[in-house]
Amino acid sequence: MALDKEWKEFHTIDLTKGWEVPAGYPSGIQQQILAGKLDEKNKRGSRTRHLRFDPGVYTTSPFVHDYWEEVYLLSGDLIVGVDESGNGGTSFQPGTYACRPPKTPHGPFKSVNGCMLVEIHYYDPEEK
Repeated sequence: MALDKEWKEFHTIDLTKGWEVPAGYPSGIQQQILAGKLDEKNKRGSRTRHLRFDPGVYTTSPFVHDYWEEVYLLSGDLIVGVDESGNGGTSFQPGTYACRPPKTPHGPFKSVNGCMLVEIHYYDPEEK
């Protein structure tokens, strides 16, 4: 089964356009879809996106989803495992990576100075 992504050759990404707040995220976190479409209702597809945090933004509860997730921190700082007030956790710097199987709790997250991530989300074509 194909991952249902369009073919895109090397091209410059315009970092000033196409940003939106993902459903369920605070307003200081935005995504820019680079390729693909993730169909969470029918549990299929894949997407690659940028995710950016404005300085000081944090989430208040862990995330759990039913698809694979790969995350690479491009720039800035990301703190993983903060409490509901955005305190505590472990800080990570650019060049760090995570790969999470479906249904793995992760977060909450915070960025003190802001950050940009590349995320790849996909459903396992063998599991339906």
